[in-house]
Amino acid sequence: MRRRTTGTLVGGLILALIPFLSTPATAAPAAATSASAPTAAVAQHPFHHACSTPRAGRASCNALVRGDVATSAAAVRRAAAAPSGLSPANLQSAYKLSTSGGSGQTVAIVDAYNAPTAEADLGVYRSQYGLPACTTANGCFKKVNQTGGTSYPSTDGGWAQEISLDLDMVSAVCPNCKIVLVEATSASFANLGTAENTAAKLANVISNSYGGSDASDSTYGAYYNHPGKAITVSSGDSGYGVEYPASSHYVTAVGGTSLKTASNSRGWTETAWSGAGSGCSSYNTALSGQSGVGTGCSRRAVADVSAVADPNTGVAVYDSTAYQGQSGWMVFGGTSVAAPVIAGVYGLAGNAASIDNNYPYSHSGSLFDVTSGSNGSCSTSQLCKARTGWDGPTGLGTPNGTGAF
Repeated sequence: MRRRTTGTLVGGLILALIPFLSTPATAAPAAATSASAPTAAVAQHPFHHACSTPRAGRASCNALVRGDVATSAAAVRRAAAAPSGLSPANLQSAYKLSTSGGSGQTVAIVDAYNAPTAEADLGVYRSQYGLPACTTANGCFKKVNQTGGTSYPSTDGGWAQEISLDLDMVSAVCPNCKIVLVEATSASFANLGTAENTAAKLANVISNSYGGSDASDSTYGAYYNHPGKAITVSSGDSGYGVEYPASSHYVTAVGGTSLKTASNSRGWTETAWSGAGSGCSSYNTALSGQSGVGTGCSRRAVADVSAVADPNTGVAVYDSTAYQGQSGWMVFGGTSVAAPVIAGVYGLAGNAASIDNNYPYSHSGSLFDVTSGSNGSCSTSQLCKARTGWDGPTGLGTPNGTGAF
């Protein structure tokens, strides 16, 4: 299968047409409500991209949906079983996170189009896993359009799935954080950027799970330049090659891993996910923190940090907006999982106002280094192959508590 080897985003079309992406041969954890649940060895699973391929000036979400898992909430209750996919307890265990933090923090989710059942679906997810309710009524949840109003855009089923994924992952990692959903009118960078500016007025942390072709901060950077806000962006799902806004100088670019249980002291092991985006921006300046880590790139290198993204070791998500024949409990992957996970960690840490996106580079000791796996072929090997220290697919590594955030 051909992979994208430049910043041009063509991998979304490949993923839409081909149900199998070449990923490391890892086992997908079985359904679990606790971190100690066993892991079942399974074959690679079919999955598809939730959103359409972007055009010039537009972005696509980076959510991948497993095609073999879709179960109603009622069916889960009748079976007295947990949904398939990693649970909040699994993520908290894997990344050594205490959920006691996050009070007073607000995480904004920026996505395109409307998810009409977002709040109700979030309620199903949080109830399933015993997380505190997060509703408009109790002041935890808020939904606005790109200018902060309540006249919402048209519904798009794929982006609705993305929205549910983002809301659920922030909830899983930071259940005490408030959440603001900001819905852009469309997936154009102009509209998503307007939504980003609105989010910066409403939240401490902003999660973005979308991307398009590598672009210049001179064109779009004003949307993402918000000092005192922690802004996470997914690195892409098409393997080696950079996307924007992950390649922006102003954000934390989040790569992806395959995550499974293991009989080691951590209880988990990770490898670089073959779909994670990475590389060297053609336009934007390097982070100052990257000067000492050997990126092999004179400009902005992607990624900075990472979290689980392989759909074969994916997360449980609940969404009731039927799309492509699926609704209910599903299993998701893609770096759209990783970006809100890291946003949740920033929320737990509560330090967004006093740090910038260079902070993880001086606190890499609080990260799990991911040293194996790759996402394609490249002339500068660390841009596409995991190694000790910084590498493109996984950045500096994955959270080991909140110390790097």
